[in-house]
Amino acid sequence: MEITPLYEKTIKCPLCSNSFKSSKIRSRFIRVLEQKSDFQTVYQDPAINPSLYFIQVCNYCGYSFSEDFTPYFPPATRELINSKVSEKWSGKNFSSIRTERMAIQAFKLAAYCAQLKREKEITLAGLYLRLSWLYREIDDLEQEKRFQRLAVQSYITSYSNDDYRGTKMSTVRILYIIAELSLRLDNEQQATRYFSIIIEKQKQATEPKIVQMAKERWQGLRESRNHAPI
Repeated sequence: MEITPLYEKTIKCPLCSNSFKSSKIRSRFIRVLEQKSDFQTVYQDPAINPSLYFIQVCNYCGYSFSEDFTPYFPPATRELINSKVSEKWSGKNFSSIRTERMAIQAFKLAAYCAQLKREKEITLAGLYLRLSWLYREIDDLEQEKRFQRLAVQSYITSYSNDDYRGTKMSTVRILYIIAELSLRLDNEQQATRYFSIIIEKQKQATEPKIVQMAKERWQGLRESRNHAPI
C-alpha cells in the first residue's frame, strides 16, 4: 500500500462536539529549504507545507481553531460563536487537500473565532504571522504587510500584558519577532528599540541563536543607516 504525504485525523469539535476529519502531513515527507528571518519555513515542495493544515475547521459548525487555542470557553462566547459563525456556516469542507488560498480562508476563520472566544493575544499574533507567510507564498505584498501589522500589534500587546507566559513563546523570541516585523514594516525606530532590549537581556536569554540573529539584524540596520545618502 502506497503511503501518501497526507493522512486524516479524527477530531472532536470543542464547540459542537461532532467528530470531523482533518488532514495532516506525515513528517517523513517534509523537506525544509530555508528559514526566513521572521521564522517562516520554506519547503522544497510548497504543497507539503504543514502551515496549510495548521487550522482545524469543523465541517458541522464552522468553528476553526489550532492546537494553540485553550479548551476553555469564557462565559457567553459559545453563544456568540454560534450566532456569528455556526448559524451562517455553509458547510464547506476543509478536510482534504488545501491550497494556499484555502489555508488563508481557514486561518481567517480561526482568527475570527479567536477574537470571539477572547483567546490570548499571543495566539492571535501567531495566526496573523502565519497569514502573512501564506500571502507571501502567493505574492500578495499588500495583504502580507497588512497581517504583519496586525501581528506586531498583537505581539506588543502580548508582551505588555505578559499573556505569552506559560506558552511556547519565550521572552527573547517575542522581542525578536516584534523587532523583525517592525523592521520589515520600515519602522526602524521601533525595530531598534526591541533589538536593543534583546541585547541588553542577552545574559538571561535561553535561546542564544535568536540573540545572535537579533545582533546581526541590528548590525545590518546600523550599517544601512551609516551608508544612507545624505
